[in-house]
Amino acid sequence: MSVSVLKPGLLSTLQDGGRPGHAAIGVGRAGAMDVPAWRLANALVGNRGDEAAIECTLLGPTLRFECATWMALTGAPIQAHVGACELPPWTACQIPAGSVLQLGGMAAGCRSYLSVRGGFDVAPVLGSRSSDLHARLGHKAGRPLQTGDVLPIGRACAAGGSELVDAVRALSWRLDPQPWFDFAGEPVMLLRGRHWSQLDEVSQERLHGARFHVGKDSNRTASRLDGQTLHLRTPLELISEAALPGTVQLPPSGQPIVLMAEAPVTGGYPRIGQVAAVDLPRVAQRRPGDAVCFRHGTLNQAMARLAEREQALAALLKQIGQRRQHDEHTRA
Repeated sequence: MSVSVLKPGLLSTLQDGGRPGHAAIGVGRAGAMDVPAWRLANALVGNRGDEAAIECTLLGPTLRFECATWMALTGAPIQAHVGACELPPWTACQIPAGSVLQLGGMAAGCRSYLSVRGGFDVAPVLGSRSSDLHARLGHKAGRPLQTGDVLPIGRACAAGGSELVDAVRALSWRLDPQPWFDFAGEPVMLLRGRHWSQLDEVSQERLHGARFHVGKDSNRTASRLDGQTLHLRTPLELISEAALPGTVQLPPSGQPIVLMAEAPVTGGYPRIGQVAAVDLPRVAQRRPGDAVCFRHGTLNQAMARLAEREQALAALLKQIGQRRQHDEHTRA
């Protein structure tokens, strides 16, 4: 039971929740850039929740499924076809064995998630199946998918009991993407970093009031922000300190960078801010050229918003599980 890669897309990688807890040996977390989208994709196909999915970037891959299975697409809206049949996002679709899934470009956003029932069952590295491109950890030394790759699927691949699957069909219901995808490009909450006070007054105002744009050289390690140049009051000489996803650093160019999922565990640039964890998936979905605006927030505000999101996500995951169990019982 496997999936063959016919075309790899622009940048397609296997991702799960990442490998936290290894910073002491210099290994970052990696994992899905948009964690809620990844979790919802797994829930839609009836997975436990920690299975690896394919993270597609801007242009998705073309894949051949050797077994009938359930699949789902979440995150950025993406074109998806099996033959002449267009597949809807934010729901689960049942596809026959031998199906060729063609994923195209994204109408908005930067990253989509393709889950399959049973997950992509490659060998874990340090407890995770995530591909860390920067550290070269994961399946095939953490590289992106390539033409000819064959990805095993977990034992839950079967589309449902002994049911014969001879045509594509989707569930009769789907999720509303509005709460989980930032179509409007709202401002991102930014906490003050350790070196925020070292910015001159004009730069402090720019950081929280001006418009930046995601640079073309952004990647899973960092989103580079163009359009505004920030300055320190006086030059700083720093030793490397702990860094994590969401840390906003100011390199000598004066154009800030937001560390993302493959952030290094230490960094030596001034840390002028920290993106609230709840807003990191929104930054991850900004494609090159998209605007990014920051608004000031406090730690208490950031924690409250994260707790609210996690509560809403947990409730939705529970509802999806109940609905899926009802649907499968009805078909039995």
